[in-house]
Amino acid sequence: MILVVDFGGQYNQLIARRVRDLNVYCEVVPYNKALAKVKEVKPKGIIFTGGPNSVYGDKSPKIEKEIFELGIPILGLCYGMQLMAYTLGAQVKEAKEREFGKTQLKIKKSKIFKGIKDDSTVWMSHVDRVDSLPQGFEKIASTQNCPIAAMENKDLNLYALQFHPEVNHTEYGKDILKNFVIDICAENPNWTMKNYAQRAVEEVRAKVGDGKVLLALSGGVDSSVVAKLISRAIGPNLTCIFVDHGLMRKNEGDEVEAAFKDSGMHFIRIDAEERFLKRLAGITDPETKRKIIGEEFIRVFEEEGKKIKAVDYLAQGTIYPDIIESGLGDSAVIKSHHNVGGLPDTVDFKEIIEPLRMLFKDEVRELGKELGLPDYLVNRQPFPGPGLAIRVMGDITKEKLDLLRDADYIFREELEKAGLNKEISQYFAVLTNNRTVGVMGDFRTYDYTLALRAVKTTDFMTADWARIPYEVLDKASNRIVNEVGHINRIVYDITSKPPATIEWE
Repeated sequence: MILVVDFGGQYNQLIARRVRDLNVYCEVVPYNKALAKVKEVKPKGIIFTGGPNSVYGDKSPKIEKEIFELGIPILGLCYGMQLMAYTLGAQVKEAKEREFGKTQLKIKKSKIFKGIKDDSTVWMSHVDRVDSLPQGFEKIASTQNCPIAAMENKDLNLYALQFHPEVNHTEYGKDILKNFVIDICAENPNWTMKNYAQRAVEEVRAKVGDGKVLLALSGGVDSSVVAKLISRAIGPNLTCIFVDHGLMRKNEGDEVEAAFKDSGMHFIRIDAEERFLKRLAGITDPETKRKIIGEEFIRVFEEEGKKIKAVDYLAQGTIYPDIIESGLGDSAVIKSHHNVGGLPDTVDFKEIIEPLRMLFKDEVRELGKELGLPDYLVNRQPFPGPGLAIRVMGDITKEKLDLLRDADYIFREELEKAGLNKEISQYFAVLTNNRTVGVMGDFRTYDYTLALRAVKTTDFMTADWARIPYEVLDKASNRIVNEVGHINRIVYDITSKPPATIEWE
């Protein structure tokens, strides 16, 4: 195992993902639990992540000096480099010239830079820098504005980089991480999804025993994979409950039921549209929407669980991006996911089981294939747990939801007709709360603006907006305006993540 120590940066999980791309298992742990975790699992290597703080601040994340004395190779990145230097007695100061974005790296010979070309491009994002070297270290790289851009202590197997090798903008980032993980840490690249599947099934079986599990099944990729995995572990002791909250896409409730009713699993569909819409009436704040939906989900499951009798566990399809965006360690909360930050304080189950909480979306799909799920489920379009509630801006009504359902269906249909559905990771429509003046025939209209969104991504932690051909957008726009009432303007979202999130709320 490689242990990734989180110091609060938003994209630290990309490091974990890059390590897994090397077929090496890793876990992320908050900095304040790192030393205990290191002693418990004895990892082959440790990676310190970036973070938003200055190491010399009184309230900044720190780490025990003892971690550097355990003989385990450590790689510090950005804040992780500064923390390593600061903890070991060197100076870290605010840089006179900050570095954000691409820059050229001058390197010296080092194990960490094996096969890396001099003057390669790296991605910087820092306001502080290491101003002097700790005892026993030497400088191994620099940039125009950062004299110490990388350092090493070969005797202690300690390495540190001021830049971010985990992002695609760093030209040889994957190679640098491979040099650390495979060569310096001597890890065996033998972690596969087959191994993960076997381990996850065994862990669920060991935890649950003869107990019963209630699964929140949405019909999406994540919950479908969880259903298959837990079913393999405990068989008939799993009950899948699909809560149709009235916030699904067009025809989706019926499609989910059709996909699972003959699967051999115990499947129950609950019509809860009226209940959810009543709770959401008049609510406009997106965080409040998410928390209401999260709480109402749990309450429905509790009620249904009592009918089944003696249900011990609640299972969810929570994945890593859900955990990160809802706040991990000292990371900022981007938005509360209904199945993480949106959960109520008290839950009437012994425990919540989340077998996918350490996996990224593409890894979940790979696991689904390994478990034998059909392609139409594995490759299903991602859909947020709160559903269309976070794609209707402002207050939620059934009328608005029906408008959005019809418009979204047309957009998705046109992308599929154009053969773009397989190359675009996620695509959907958003009903904004803005009304604009339009003209249809000889009449003035004052109706809603609809936004279209499509992105390409592998891990859903970062994403780029999809370059859909104009003729496809034109056809979708014309159809929506003509076939769906009360929408007179269509806009296309060309913002990547970051700075935006994929969903609008």
